[in-house]
Amino acid sequence: MAKDELLRKLQAVGAILEGHFRLTSGRHSSRFFLLARAFQYPPLAEELGRGVARLFSGLQVEAVVGPAVGGILLAHEVARALGARSIFTEKDGEGKMTLRRGFQLHPGERILLVEDAVTTGGSLLQAYEALRPWEPQVVGIGAVVDRGSSQRVELPMPVKALLELPTPDWAPEECPLCREGIPLREPKKEL
Repeated sequence: MAKDELLRKLQAVGAILEGHFRLTSGRHSSRFFLLARAFQYPPLAEELGRGVARLFSGLQVEAVVGPAVGGILLAHEVARALGARSIFTEKDGEGKMTLRRGFQLHPGERILLVEDAVTTGGSLLQAYEALRPWEPQVVGIGAVVDRGSSQRVELPMPVKALLELPTPDWAPEECPLCREGIPLREPKKEL
């Protein structure tokens, strides 16, 4: 799918919001990617998964891992397209990412980490750290959208995304939208 067509599809389902938002990282931005709205449509979810899978074809991926919540559905669809297992990390009682529900990896297992939208990469790094005790081989990091934050954490490899949409984000105390008095929203918490 062409990038402009993908952008139109995401806009049509309300997955790209404009305004003043608090991101999961705590930073503020004028654009928010609520890709759960895209994943509510199975044909679109499948299309997104196939698209990300194509970015990593030929790498013999054995398991696709997504951090909860944003990466779960994408991991499933990418794994389906690659013929791999799909697992996810989630937070434990102390807020630390871990494998639960009996999920396990094998030393040297070839894994692909995925996330729906990447800002700082914090969730991906936490998922990566949760997998390290199993000593898998991370063959790639994929996403539907890469926001290209200047605050990106150091990941074990570059992110490959279907869409690269550099979008400014700011620390709350530096946010020009706050200074303008534009109401702050947190779409993931709204009813």
